[in-house]
Amino acid sequence: MSVAMKPCPWHSELEVNDLADKAAVRIRGLSKHFGTGDRRVQALEGISWDVFRGEMTLIAGPSGCGKTTLLSVIAGILNADEGLVEIFGNDVTAMNDRQRTKFRAKNIGFVFQQYNLLPALTAAENASIPLVIAGWSKDKAVSRAREVLTSVGMGAKTESMPNELSGGQQQRVAISRALVHEPSLLVCDEPTAALDAETGHTVMELLREVAVRPDRAVVIVTHDNRVFNFGDRIAYMDDGHMIKVETRNQGLLAS
Repeated sequence: MSVAMKPCPWHSELEVNDLADKAAVRIRGLSKHFGTGDRRVQALEGISWDVFRGEMTLIAGPSGCGKTTLLSVIAGILNADEGLVEIFGNDVTAMNDRQRTKFRAKNIGFVFQQYNLLPALTAAENASIPLVIAGWSKDKAVSRAREVLTSVGMGAKTESMPNELSGGQQQRVAISRALVHEPSLLVCDEPTAALDAETGHTVMELLREVAVRPDRAVVIVTHDNRVFNFGDRIAYMDDGHMIKVETRNQGLLAS
């Protein structure tokens, strides 16, 4: 499948005050460290930042700067030491582990660099996993997964095993798995890092085509500057800090 989609022309029609009404993720004073004593590492320090619905936001910066840690805290995989994380008005930092797990399963989709497909399951079965976890019957879940796979150009591969698929095809299955339960927030950790330039470009086009919607926010961690032009906004990190947030036309929004 070739998605007829050009890289997004970064937009700047909305004023900052208008954007506040579109906030899908609100972060205030977020800090996170690992280890203790001489081994203590401050991974995130004092981050305040908004992610907006209807947009694809990229988090960029050098290796070890805290990008994946930030994504993991937003997704509720890691607990913050200090600060607030709200997702569509829900305070994730105030939830206990059970509440956070339930919230994550219903509202957040994940796409990983290494696909994380189960080798003994077909493409459709892999894509159906979030629905099975949510209590759907296997037949209903797999049927829905086939629909989503077809929408990303994998209709002819629904019964294929992961080892029968190319890297780009496996990432399409992973994207389908992330979207099958219609999450409000999609988080992606280096989704193009294991792909060649052409395939990575196609995957980013696909994410813009099927994932970006007015009622959903998409957050992607990347160090691949080849995909920067697909984002509506880029948040730059360094040494645990958010140093600036840019759009193509507005330039610096915050620092």
